[in-house]
Amino acid sequence: MMPDNDALDKEPGAAQEPGTGEAAAEAAGSEGPEVAETGAETTGLEGPEAAEEVDEVEKLERELEQARAEAEEYLDGWRRTQAEFANYKKRQRAQEGTVRELANADLLRKLLPTLDDFERAIATVPGAILKLSWIQGLLLVKRGLEMVFESEGVEPIDVTGKTFDPFYHEAVTYEEVVGYEEGQIIGEVQQGYVLGDRVLRPALVRVAKAPAASQEAGPEPEPEAGSDQAKAEGAEG
Repeated sequence: MMPDNDALDKEPGAAQEPGTGEAAAEAAGSEGPEVAETGAETTGLEGPEAAEEVDEVEKLERELEQARAEAEEYLDGWRRTQAEFANYKKRQRAQEGTVRELANADLLRKLLPTLDDFERAIATVPGAILKLSWIQGLLLVKRGLEMVFESEGVEPIDVTGKTFDPFYHEAVTYEEVVGYEEGQIIGEVQQGYVLGDRVLRPALVRVAKAPAASQEAGPEPEPEAGSDQAKAEGAEG
């Protein structure tokens, strides 16, 4: 029995028609260069286009560096401005404190004569009436005024045993007093006060001075009357 030609054509491995394989090979060969060219295009740029891209990248890098430099400059300026503003606020606070202290000092200086009047008035009060209520009221008013001075930092100038200092003291008289060295304070005429390092009022004081030099020797004594004359007369005789 002869085999069926149609069955042989359908079996695997059957022989292909002549020319079919060559046509496929030619088609593959013709597509090869195009695929290669497309791959070359996707892998990178060549020639002027590549140079332009490099220039663009370098330009962007320069702009980035410039932007960073400007940002650093602005940041430094902002920091300096902050420091200057902080120093300005410190100066303002210090100036306000100085103005306030000067205003207080001026007011306290004006109140000092009132305190002096209280002290002089109470110093003349006889001891027998010190216990009277109105005298005690005056003492309380004086004490209240002194507390105001103390709360503001006002302190009296101590002159006991001190040497005269023109910054804190004002000399009223210079006196020769035994037992005191020259320039030593003898006594206080009016109390002085200070507010911190500022003198509200110098203390009025009496100051010792050196004793005057002893008088120079007087004229030479005259010769005894008649002594030389008597000798001269005796010689003539």
